[in-house]
Amino acid sequence: MKSLITTAVLTVILVFSVNAQKTSSALSPILGLYYNLKDALVNSDAKTASAKAGDFTKAISSINVKQLSSAGQNTYASLKDKLISDAKQISENNNIEKQRAYFSSLSTNIYSLAKAVQLSDQPVYQAYCPMKNAYWLSNEAAIKNPYYGNQMLSCGKVSDKLK
Repeated sequence: MKSLITTAVLTVILVFSVNAQKTSSALSPILGLYYNLKDALVNSDAKTASAKAGDFTKAISSINVKQLSSAGQNTYASLKDKLISDAKQISENNNIEKQRAYFSSLSTNIYSLAKAVQLSDQPVYQAYCPMKNAYWLSNEAAIKNPYYGNQMLSCGKVSDKLK
Protein backbone atom coordinates (compact mmCIF):
# COMPACT_ATOMS: atom_id res chain seq x y z
CA MET A 1 0.00 0.00 0.00
CA LYS A 2 2.84 2.40 0.88
CA SER A 3 4.51 1.78 -2.45
CA LEU A 4 1.24 2.46 -4.28
CA ILE A 5 0.84 5.81 -2.48
CA THR A 6 4.49 6.68 -3.11
CA THR A 7 4.09 5.86 -6.80
CA ALA A 8 0.93 7.98 -7.02
CA VAL A 9 2.63 10.94 -5.34
CA LEU A 10 5.68 10.66 -7.59
CA THR A 11 3.43 10.49 -10.65
CA VAL A 12 1.60 13.67 -9.61
CA ILE A 13 4.90 15.45 -8.98
CA LEU A 14 6.21 14.32 -12.36
CA VAL A 15 3.08 15.52 -14.16
CA PHE A 16 3.29 18.96 -12.52
CA SER A 17 7.01 19.10 -13.27
CA VAL A 18 6.50 18.26 -16.95
CA ASN A 19 3.69 20.85 -17.25
CA ALA A 20 5.88 23.52 -15.64
CA GLN A 21 8.75 22.67 -17.98
CA LYS A 22 6.44 22.88 -20.99
CA THR A 23 5.20 26.29 -19.94
CA SER A 24 8.65 27.57 -19.13
CA SER A 25 10.27 26.29 -22.31
CA ALA A 26 7.45 27.45 -24.61
CA LEU A 27 7.45 30.99 -23.23
CA SER A 28 11.11 31.35 -22.23
CA PRO A 29 12.21 32.93 -25.52
CA ILE A 30 9.90 35.91 -25.05
CA LEU A 31 11.53 36.79 -21.74
CA GLY A 32 14.96 36.87 -23.41
CA LEU A 33 13.57 39.04 -26.21
CA TYR A 34 11.99 41.35 -23.62
CA TYR A 35 15.40 41.69 -21.92
CA ASN A 36 17.00 42.56 -25.28
CA LEU A 37 14.42 45.30 -25.79
CA LYS A 38 14.97 46.61 -22.26
CA ASP A 39 18.74 46.72 -22.85
CA ALA A 40 18.25 48.73 -26.06
CA LEU A 41 16.20 51.26 -24.08
CA VAL A 42 18.85 51.35 -21.33
CA ASN A 43 21.33 52.25 -24.09
CA SER A 44 18.89 54.85 -25.48
CA ASP A 45 19.08 53.12 -28.86
CA ALA A 46 15.69 53.70 -30.52
CA LYS A 47 16.60 51.87 -33.72
CA THR A 48 17.65 48.69 -31.89
CA ALA A 49 14.65 48.98 -29.56
CA SER A 50 12.39 49.08 -32.60
CA ALA A 51 14.04 45.98 -34.08
CA LYS A 52 13.96 44.06 -30.78
CA ALA A 53 10.29 44.94 -30.29
CA GLY A 54 9.63 43.55 -33.78
CA ASP A 55 11.38 40.31 -32.81
CA PHE A 56 9.31 40.19 -29.62
CA THR A 57 6.08 40.67 -31.60
CA LYS A 58 6.96 37.81 -33.97
CA ALA A 59 7.80 35.51 -31.07
CA ILE A 60 4.57 36.27 -29.19
CA SER A 61 2.56 35.67 -32.35
CA SER A 62 4.21 32.31 -32.97
CA ILE A 63 3.82 30.71 -29.52
CA ASN A 64 2.31 27.24 -29.78
CA VAL A 65 -0.30 27.42 -27.03
CA LYS A 66 -0.74 23.63 -27.10
CA GLN A 67 2.69 23.37 -25.46
CA LEU A 68 1.39 25.31 -22.44
CA SER A 69 -0.40 23.98 -19.41
CA SER A 70 -4.10 24.83 -19.22
CA ALA A 71 -3.35 27.60 -16.69
CA GLY A 72 -0.58 28.87 -18.97
CA GLN A 73 -2.92 28.84 -21.96
CA ASN A 74 -5.53 30.92 -20.10
CA THR A 75 -3.03 33.49 -18.86
CA TYR A 76 -1.28 33.73 -22.21
CA ALA A 77 -4.60 34.10 -24.06
CA SER A 78 -5.65 36.97 -21.80
CA LEU A 79 -2.36 38.86 -22.35
CA LYS A 80 -1.33 37.97 -25.92
CA ASP A 81 -3.10 40.86 -27.67
CA LYS A 82 -1.86 43.40 -25.12
CA LEU A 83 1.73 42.19 -25.44
CA ILE A 84 1.55 42.31 -29.24
CA SER A 85 -0.01 45.77 -29.22
CA ASP A 86 2.60 47.18 -26.82
CA ALA A 87 5.50 45.69 -28.77
CA LYS A 88 4.09 46.84 -32.13
CA GLN A 89 3.81 50.40 -30.82
CA ILE A 90 7.48 50.29 -29.86
CA SER A 91 8.59 48.68 -33.13
CA GLU A 92 6.70 51.21 -35.26
CA ASN A 93 8.07 54.22 -33.41
CA ASN A 94 11.55 55.75 -33.56
CA ASN A 95 11.01 58.28 -30.77
CA ILE A 96 12.79 56.91 -27.68
CA GLU A 97 10.46 58.68 -25.24
CA LYS A 98 7.37 57.20 -26.90
CA GLN A 99 9.01 53.79 -27.00
CA ARG A 100 9.69 54.05 -23.27
CA ALA A 101 6.06 54.98 -22.59
CA TYR A 102 4.85 51.87 -24.45
CA PHE A 103 7.54 49.83 -22.71
CA SER A 104 5.93 50.68 -19.38
CA SER A 105 2.69 49.03 -20.51
CA LEU A 106 4.58 46.07 -22.01
CA SER A 107 6.43 45.60 -18.72
CA THR A 108 3.20 45.58 -16.72
CA ASN A 109 1.73 42.96 -19.02
CA ILE A 110 4.78 40.70 -19.14
CA TYR A 111 5.03 40.91 -15.35
CA SER A 112 1.46 39.63 -15.14
CA LEU A 113 2.48 36.71 -17.35
CA ALA A 114 5.65 36.05 -15.35
CA LYS A 115 3.67 36.07 -12.09
CA ALA A 116 1.26 33.44 -13.42
CA VAL A 117 3.64 31.30 -15.48
CA GLN A 118 7.28 30.50 -14.80
CA LEU A 119 9.16 32.09 -17.69
CA SER A 120 12.66 31.24 -16.52
CA ASP A 121 14.55 28.93 -14.23
CA GLN A 122 16.59 31.99 -13.23
CA PRO A 123 15.30 34.74 -10.95
CA VAL A 124 13.29 37.49 -12.63
CA TYR A 125 13.51 40.86 -10.91
CA GLN A 126 10.84 43.51 -11.12
CA ALA A 127 12.35 46.97 -10.72
CA TYR A 128 10.60 50.27 -10.12
CA CYS A 129 11.44 53.77 -11.33
CA PRO A 130 9.92 56.35 -8.97
CA MET A 131 10.55 59.22 -11.40
CA LYS A 132 8.37 57.60 -14.10
CA ASN A 133 6.17 55.62 -11.70
CA ALA A 134 6.90 52.63 -13.96
CA TYR A 135 8.22 49.10 -13.65
CA TRP A 136 10.40 46.78 -15.73
CA LEU A 137 11.79 43.26 -15.51
CA SER A 138 15.44 42.32 -15.36
CA ASN A 139 17.54 39.18 -15.12
CA GLU A 140 19.75 40.86 -12.52
CA ALA A 141 19.19 42.77 -9.29
CA ALA A 142 21.46 45.63 -10.40
CA ILE A 143 19.42 48.62 -11.54
CA LYS A 144 19.81 49.71 -15.16
CA ASN A 145 16.91 52.04 -15.81
CA PRO A 146 15.38 51.75 -19.32
CA TYR A 147 13.26 54.87 -18.83
CA TYR A 148 16.20 57.26 -18.51
CA GLY A 149 19.22 55.36 -19.82
CA ASN A 150 22.54 57.05 -18.99
CA GLN A 151 20.77 60.15 -17.64
CA MET A 152 19.70 58.25 -14.50
CA LEU A 153 21.00 54.73 -15.06
CA SER A 154 20.82 53.56 -11.44
CA CYS A 155 17.55 55.29 -10.52
CA GLY A 156 15.15 52.75 -9.11
CA LYS A 157 14.91 49.76 -6.84
CA VAL A 158 13.99 46.09 -7.00
CA SER A 159 10.36 45.70 -5.96
CA ASP A 160 9.84 41.96 -6.52
CA LYS A 161 11.78 38.78 -7.27
CA LEU A 162 10.12 35.91 -9.10
CA LYS A 163 11.40 32.35 -9.32
